[in-house]
Amino acid sequence: MRISSRAIAAGIFMALAVIGSAAAQSGDAWLPLGDGRISTSPQRGNVFVCQTRFEGGGAHREGTWIRGDRWNPDLKPTVDGRVTWPNARLAITVEGSERVVRANNLPSHPTGRYPVSSSDDAYQYDRNPNRIRERDVLLRLPADPAPARTASCVPMSMIGFALTGAAIFNALDGLGRDAAAHEILDGCAGHPERQGRYHYHGPSPCTADDDEPVGYALDGFGIFGVHGEDGRELSNADLDACHGHVGVVRWNGDRRAIYHYHLTREYPYSLGCFTGTPVSVGGGDRQPGGGSRPPAGAGRGGDDPLAGAAAELGVDVDTLRRAVGPPPPDIDRAARILGIDRNRLRDVMQRHRPR
Repeated sequence: MRISSRAIAAGIFMALAVIGSAAAQSGDAWLPLGDGRISTSPQRGNVFVCQTRFEGGGAHREGTWIRGDRWNPDLKPTVDGRVTWPNARLAITVEGSERVVRANNLPSHPTGRYPVSSSDDAYQYDRNPNRIRERDVLLRLPADPAPARTASCVPMSMIGFALTGAAIFNALDGLGRDAAAHEILDGCAGHPERQGRYHYHGPSPCTADDDEPVGYALDGFGIFGVHGEDGRELSNADLDACHGHVGVVRWNGDRRAIYHYHLTREYPYSLGCFTGTPVSVGGGDRQPGGGSRPPAGAGRGGDDPLAGAAAELGVDVDTLRRAVGPPPPDIDRAARILGIDRNRLRDVMQRHRPR
């Protein structure tokens, strides 16, 4: 009898509460808290994030699972509910030099019930008011990515896409804290943000963990689970500053020694930075054109001089345009709005100014 992947995921979800309860009694799962581990350049064990100011929301109260500089995932509550998404859609194809992801932002596994109900024990810590919403996702990633000359920062939004149909975010919540430790997630370690995008901040028990990718980063490199090719669970010591390394994995149907990222139980859980050049993703998750930079005029008609700067900064071109205002660009104002270092913004704008 053949059992569908959806049924397997559902079974995993239902078993999580039992497993978590037993593990919590052992009390042996304390992990280092990632609060404050943000850097302005690639640094192992940190998140090199494009944004430097954090004014967003998140959990409003800490629980007993956080003690000083450590936290225990087995002691955290999870968001109640087992909501299924029968309309979930995901197709990944290789078209020439591109790996094309077409999805609708709905996961293939059950999720918790959002917004979080006031009767849910999670509500006393995290009152996530957001709903999971269907939205078109179109990503054109390089099928055989290459490292960029220098690593680049990750945005406070999608940094990759999982084969479950969920987005992958960096390790930070809206206040710049360790999201996995502070935010209350569902049994698959996911939750929605303000625009309804369901996402993970790190490993999910509802994804596979073998020598196949669990997803793809926006620079095209594969994202794999918490175990290496020898079956050993990996830590920061095994990975570089961007949370990747070279190893033998299955890639495009063959086993190859290639660079790839890993998820880990240790902060920063997902990517610390981009090794390759990330594609530009608009607010609607639709990335027009292909390759590692948006095509000319991605934001408006004609040759758009801001497109290259937006791609390097990891922001949407129209967001950058609104921030800098009409010529001459207001660098100080834009830096405040985008949460980007003024000198870095000035240098990037200078490099991409019209010739």
